[in-house]
Amino acid sequence: MVGESRNALADRLLGEALRVERHPLIRFRQGAAGRRQPLVTGTRLSVHQVIATLRESDGDVDEAAAYLGITQRQVRAALDYYADFREEIDADAEGAQRIEAAERDRWERQQRALA
Repeated sequence: MVGESRNALADRLLGEALRVERHPLIRFRQGAAGRRQPLVTGTRLSVHQVIATLRESDGDVDEAAAYLGITQRQVRAALDYYADFREEIDADAEGAQRIEAAERDRWERQQRALA
């Protein structure tokens, strides 16, 4: 992250490496809110997106995997990560909802300006 000290960067990278060691199908990417978010390896899906789809599928891993176009193993990897870091993933989901609402509001204002 910009302005991050060397020690803070080393701590963050070590923390991520330890998480990847425990959750090998999870990687990290800089999110829209500036925080690094866990993604399912081989996809552009964040863990919170997989969990939301799994909830909409009433916990049916097969259905969620089919809907997202990923493997059952990837869905289970997201669920396993979520079980270990639930509060963090829920905060990611809330942040994504706020960004989505702000972007929708901005788009609607633009459309009204054109009318």
